[in-house]
Amino acid sequence: MSAGFEAGDRVRARPGDPDHHTRVPRYVRGHAGEIVALLGEWPLPDASAGGVIRPEPCYAVRFGARDLFGAGDHTVTVDLWESYLERA
Repeated sequence: MSAGFEAGDRVRARPGDPDHHTRVPRYVRGHAGEIVALLGEWPLPDASAGGVIRPEPCYAVRFGARDLFGAGDHTVTVDLWESYLERA
């Protein structure tokens, strides 16, 4: 699988609360951030929890704390798999 995003791209963490295991923290769901780096391809935890090994690109995504929490001048960086993201 080739990476669909690159450093500098604006993305949004997909909103919603799936019925299954996910590694998308609630506090970033629906929020826009910026790709900082491609971390390589790693098994998607959602699939791995069900016994399926499905590698896909994983990214470091930076979010503004003010956007996430309403205050703060710092940023929060979260590792997110490609299927968790959409273009912002």
